[in-house]
Amino acid sequence: MELRHLRYFVTLAEELHFGRAAERLHIAQPPLSQQIRQLEGELGFELFHRTKRKVQLTEAGQVFLSEVQQIIRQLQQAIQVGRQTSRGEIGQLVVGFVSSAAYNILPIILRTFRSYVPGVNIELHELTTDQQLEWLREGRMDVGLLRPPIEENRFNCETIFQESLMVALPEAHLLASQSNVCLTSLANEPFILFPRILAPGLYDLIISLCQQAGFSPKVAQEAIQMQTIVSLVAAEMGVAIVPASLQNLQRIGVVYKTLQEPIPKVAFVADVGAAIAMIWRNNETSPTVLKLVEIVKQAAQQW
Repeated sequence: MELRHLRYFVTLAEELHFGRAAERLHIAQPPLSQQIRQLEGELGFELFHRTKRKVQLTEAGQVFLSEVQQIIRQLQQAIQVGRQTSRGEIGQLVVGFVSSAAYNILPIILRTFRSYVPGVNIELHELTTDQQLEWLREGRMDVGLLRPPIEENRFNCETIFQESLMVALPEAHLLASQSNVCLTSLANEPFILFPRILAPGLYDLIISLCQQAGFSPKVAQEAIQMQTIVSLVAAEMGVAIVPASLQNLQRIGVVYKTLQEPIPKVAFVADVGAAIAMIWRNNETSPTVLKLVEIVKQAAQQW
């Protein structure tokens, strides 16, 4: 039994007329009659009562029609699902992101991706850069949003967002009333930083900027999340240099100030770290993952 036999049967059952059914199927009437006979022979029961004046379904034919129509609907659904899967339009993705991405590009990425492929479920995990690399190596994650640089050639890594840096100060700080802050005025301040092992790019950038201003920062406390760093600033534990998008994190007791001296252009290239990059495996074959990568790359051109 072939699928075309079932298609011929359903068409004839709908028309109950060999001539009209043959016309719909774009075949001659005799071959249609022959195919129906072959199907009945294979099934072992008659599907139609035939007279010179009309064609009618047998009782067995009516039951068989109902079942076949269900099979055809399921087949059409299977074809549709297969096509959507091949285009990356359904499935599930596991996406990691550094905490600061939640205040700039992550909401935009999620809205944009969902508008194009609403059938894909995204499972999000807030992870540090080194945790994301570990998850990618273990196959626990599909795509990451992290702080470069990344030196492992097993991954594709593309910068998708760059931003300036600002100073986060306690609200009661003597410099809080100024419109901008000279970095040298922070030389004697306690600093709150990420541990270097978790975000070497951003850490090295901050240290480099301070050294260019003539001092090495006194690290009073380290924290692995941007929210924690800002909270510690609010608690007057120190000051912090943070990505500008952290202004979107409204925290009582903290003020954000632009840096007075121009930041060197080198601070904005991907291999220094004042950026967010998208990372995925080199050998990735999942259409859903590649769809996300494609959409984010296109969207990043507008940022």
